[in-house]
Amino acid sequence: MSETNKTPGQVILSWWGRRLNSDTGAARKARAQLRRATSPMEVLMLGVTHDLQGHLGRDFSKGDGPWRLALVAATVAGLDSSVRASLPRRFGEKDGDNPRLSPLRFQRILRAGDDWELAIRLRRALPIVGRTANVAGLGADLLRWGEDVRTRWCFDYFGAAPPDAPDADDAPDASEPPADHQEG
Repeated sequence: MSETNKTPGQVILSWWGRRLNSDTGAARKARAQLRRATSPMEVLMLGVTHDLQGHLGRDFSKGDGPWRLALVAATVAGLDSSVRASLPRRFGEKDGDNPRLSPLRFQRILRAGDDWELAIRLRRALPIVGRTANVAGLGADLLRWGEDVRTRWCFDYFGAAPPDAPDADDAPDASEPPADHQEG
C-alpha cells in the first residue's frame, strides 16, 4: 500500500516504526530529541517532524497546524511498542480494583487547554501503561483532536461501547494486534 492510499494513522505508524522505533542510532537520537522537547517549537526544529509532515502529505503551516504536528510527533515518540488497544482503553484497564490511570488524571488529560498541554499530560501518563498503545489510533486521534475524539475516549476508558456503536460482539478483539501491523 502506498503512502497515498494509507490512512493518516497508518502513515503515522509507518513513520514511527521507521524513524523512531527501529534499532538504529538515528532512531534513538530522534526519539530522545522528541521526548526531551520542552516546547512545540523544539519539536518543529527537528527534521524527523518534517519527515512526518511530508509522509502525511498535509499542509500544517496554517492556524494550529504546526502545534498539532508537534503534538503528534512528541506524543507518539513516547511509545515503545504498538498494540491493538487504544490509549484510553489502556488507561482504563483495571489494576486490581482501580484503573491504571486515575479518573481524575484522565479528566485532566481531556481538559488540556491546548495541544502542548495535552502532549505534556499524555507523555507523563505513558509510563503507567508501559509506554504501549495503538500508535496508529493515537496518532489519528491527535490529528483530529476535538469533542468527538474526547467523547470516544471517555467510552474507551470505561470499556463501554458508545451509544451508536455496533454491539460488542461485532467489535474486533482488542487483545489481538491488527493483521497488517508491523512494529519497527
